[in-house]
Amino acid sequence: MEDGEWVLVRKPAEKDFWNPTSMNFAETSKPLKVTFSGPANHWTDAIPIGNGRLGAMVWGGIASETLQLNEDTLWTGIPGNYTNPNAPAALSEVRKLVDDGDYAEATKAAVKLSDNPSDVYQLLGDIKLEFDDSHIKYTEGTYRRELDLESATARVKYSVGDVEFTREHFVSSPDQVIVTKISGSKPGFLSFTVSLDSKLDHHSQANGQNQIIMQGSCPGKRRAPKGSAEENPKGIQFAAVLDLQISQGGVVHSLDDKRLKVEGSDWAVLLLVASSSFDGPFTMPSDSRKDPTAESLNALKSIKTLSYSDLYAHHLDDYENLFHRVSLQLSKSSKGNLRDGSLEIEKVKSSTKNSYFSKNEDDAVSTAERVKSFQTDEDPSFVELLFQYGRYLLISSSRPGTQVSNLQGIWNKDIEPAWDCAPHLNINLQMNYWPSLSCNLKECQEPLFDYISSLSINGSKTAKVNYEASGWVAHQVSDLWAKTSPDRGEAVWALWPMGGAWLCTHLWEHYTHTMDKDFLKNKAYPLLEGCTSFLLDWLIEGPGGYLETNPSTSPEHMFVAPDGKPASVSYSSTMDIAIIREVFSEIVSAAEVLGRKNDALIGKVLEAQTKLPPTKIARDGSIMEWAQDFEDPDVHHRHVSHLFGLFPGHTITVEKTQDLCKAADYTLFKRGEDGPGCSTTWKIALWARLHNSEHAYRMVKHLISLVDPTHEGDFEGGLYSNLFTAHPPFQIDANFGFSAAVAEMLVQSTMKDLYLLPALPRDKWTNGCAKGLKARGGVTVNICWQEGDLEEVGLWSNEQNSVRKLHYRGTTITAKISSGKVYTFNRQLKCVKTYSLTEAAFS
Repeated sequence: MEDGEWVLVRKPAEKDFWNPTSMNFAETSKPLKVTFSGPANHWTDAIPIGNGRLGAMVWGGIASETLQLNEDTLWTGIPGNYTNPNAPAALSEVRKLVDDGDYAEATKAAVKLSDNPSDVYQLLGDIKLEFDDSHIKYTEGTYRRELDLESATARVKYSVGDVEFTREHFVSSPDQVIVTKISGSKPGFLSFTVSLDSKLDHHSQANGQNQIIMQGSCPGKRRAPKGSAEENPKGIQFAAVLDLQISQGGVVHSLDDKRLKVEGSDWAVLLLVASSSFDGPFTMPSDSRKDPTAESLNALKSIKTLSYSDLYAHHLDDYENLFHRVSLQLSKSSKGNLRDGSLEIEKVKSSTKNSYFSKNEDDAVSTAERVKSFQTDEDPSFVELLFQYGRYLLISSSRPGTQVSNLQGIWNKDIEPAWDCAPHLNINLQMNYWPSLSCNLKECQEPLFDYISSLSINGSKTAKVNYEASGWVAHQVSDLWAKTSPDRGEAVWALWPMGGAWLCTHLWEHYTHTMDKDFLKNKAYPLLEGCTSFLLDWLIEGPGGYLETNPSTSPEHMFVAPDGKPASVSYSSTMDIAIIREVFSEIVSAAEVLGRKNDALIGKVLEAQTKLPPTKIARDGSIMEWAQDFEDPDVHHRHVSHLFGLFPGHTITVEKTQDLCKAADYTLFKRGEDGPGCSTTWKIALWARLHNSEHAYRMVKHLISLVDPTHEGDFEGGLYSNLFTAHPPFQIDANFGFSAAVAEMLVQSTMKDLYLLPALPRDKWTNGCAKGLKARGGVTVNICWQEGDLEEVGLWSNEQNSVRKLHYRGTTITAKISSGKVYTFNRQLKCVKTYSLTEAAFS
C-alpha cells in the first residue's frame, strides 16, 4: 500500500497487431484526458467513472469532496401489468378514424391506447469527505483535476503549503468496487472525516471496523402527483458499505456513529461496495431473497486482502483490454509535419507509475477551453478525445451482467431525473449501442440482448391483449421492469409500437460483425421470430394492395392534416415501413444462414415483403415522412425518423438507390443543422452514409459547443465541461452516437463490401490513422491516410475466411481474407504484405 514506484506491463493491444509501414504515427497527438482547472460547480462539471453497475461522479472539491454514487438496479416500482383489455376496442375505433381520413380525431382517440408512465431511475447516495480548514488556503495554481481515458482513472491534485495532496478514483469491474486513494506528499499530514448519505429513505451507521454501512429503499411507486395518497408497496432495498484503510501511524475515530475521522495518516484508501435486492424484472421486491447488506459485506470481504496496487492492476488489465482495441489519430497539419515522407505527431508518453500528472503544456488548458476554441482552431485531437470518450462511457456504463445503459448511462443525481432516465426506444437506447460493434466493444452490448429478452416476455402479453397479435411488441419508453405498453399521454410520443422491432435490428448487426452463429441460433433468431410474428399480424392490407400499419406515428412529430387540423396519427409512416423492411430482410438472411429458409414464417415474410409500400419522394424532393405528403408544421424537427432506411438501416444506399439518396440529401438540408445532441450525431452518420464529408464535418463542428449549465435552456445540443452531451439537459446518447458516426465517416461496410474513407473531411483531418475498427463479416480494419489520400489499409479476421470488395474513390478490388492472417494494402489497393495474427500478437 506504500507509495513506491511500480510499473504494469501491458499485454499487446489488438490495435497493435498492425502498424503502417510507410508512416510513423505515435499513439495520439495529445493525452486522452478530460481536464479541469477547478472543482466542479455543477454536476455536469464532475467526472464520471463506472464499471457498468456502479458509478460515481467526482466533484473534486478541496476543503470538501463529494462522490455522487449510482447503482444500476436502483429504480422505483415493482413488476407491472403491461396489458390493457380495453385496447382492442380503442384500436378498432382509431383504425376506422384513420381509414376515414379523420386524422385529428384519430389522434385524440389514440390516447385511449396509452398506459401508465415508466418507473424512474434513482440514485444511491454520496460519499462526503471533509478536510481541515487549512485546505481552504490551498496554493493557487496548483489545482489539477483530470479523467485519464487510457486508465479510466479520475485524479485530483493540489498543494497546501509545501504538502501536495493527491486523490485517485476508479471503479473496478473485476472486483466490483469503487476505489479512492488519498495521499499527502509528507507523512502524517492527511486528516479528514468521511460519511455516507442519500436522498432516498436510508439509515447510515459507522461500526467498529473502520466501516460505514448504509441501508435504504427505493419507493415502490414513482412519486405520485401532489395531494394523492396512494399506497406505496415495498420497493427495491439497497445497501452500501464504505471501508477505510489508512497507513501505519494514522488514527481513525468514529464520530456520532455516522462518520469516521482520520488523523495524522500518510494515505487512506476508501472501498465502496453496494448491492440491491433486485432479482430480475419479474420478481417482486417483497419476494426477493437477496440480502443487500450481506451481499455487500461478502463483496468487501473478498477484496479486503488485496492491496491498492492489486486492485488497480486488476482494474487496468480489465479496462485496457477493451479500451485499447481502437486508436484514432487525426491531424490537419500538412506539409510542415512531413519528414522524409512520414508523418510525425508528438508522442506523449503515458505512464502507470504514481507520478500521475504529466508536465505537458497542453495539460494546462482545460477541456472546456478546448471546446470553446474548437470553432476557431478545429483541433483534430479534440475529435480524437471525444471519440474515445464515447467508448470510455460505454465501457463504464454497460458490461455483461449489468442493466442497459439508460438515458444518462448510469449517472444520475436526482430523485426525479429528466425523462426518468428511462430507456427510450425511438432512438435513444439504440444510439447508446451504436458504437459497440464498429468501435470494437461487442461485449458491452450484451446487456441490451438480455434486456430485449425481458421485453419479449412482457411484450408477448402486450401484443396478445392489446392488439390480439402473436409475437411480442415494445413501445417508446421502458424501464428496469421491462415495460412494454405505451407511455402515458399523447399519441405523438406514447403510441409507437416499433421500439422492439428497432431493437431487434441490433441482434442481426451483432451477428454480421461477429459471425457468431451460436448467438444467431440461440439468442437472436428466437427474438427475431417473435418480433416478426407481431409485425406480420400488425400489418393490414390496405385499399391499394399494400400492407399498412394503422395506427402509425412518426416519433414525436406532428403533421397538418388535409382538413388543416394538427394530428400525429395516420397510417404507414415511413419509419414504420423502413423498420419492418429491415427486420424482414434480416430474418430472411438469418434463416438462410441457419438453414431455415423453408420455415412457414419465412414464407409469410417473403410474401409480405412484396407488398410493403415503397419509400416515397415528396413534391418538394424530400423523403416523405408519412404515407401522404402532409404539411409539416416543424420542418426543423429534431427527429429524422424517416431517414432510418439510410442509417442505421441499409435500404437506402449510394450504390443502389440514387434517387432516394438525392431525396435524403435534400431532407437533411431541409431539416437544418439545429437540434439536440442526439439529432446532431444522427445527422453526422446520415451525411456519412451519403458520402458527404463536408456536411458530416459541419455537424461534427456543430456539436462541439460549450453549454453553460446555468442557462442550458438557451442551448440546443452542445457539450458540458465534462464532455457529457446536452439535449439539454444531459442525455448520454449523443456521446455514443458521436463515436459511431466518426467511425462511419472512416469505414463503412456490408457483408461483402468495405468502403474506405467514404466521408473523410480531407482538409480538416488531412493526415490520420484509425486502428481496430470493426466491419461486417468479422473483419478488423486499420486505415491510414496522408494529405487526404489513402496510404495503407490493414485487414484481418480472427475466425472467418471471406471475400471482400474494397472500394476507394472509384477503385474496387476483390480481396480474399483468410482467417488468422493480417493483410496490408497500399494506396492502389494492392496487397503488399501478409503475416499471421500469431506473429502480430507476439512481435
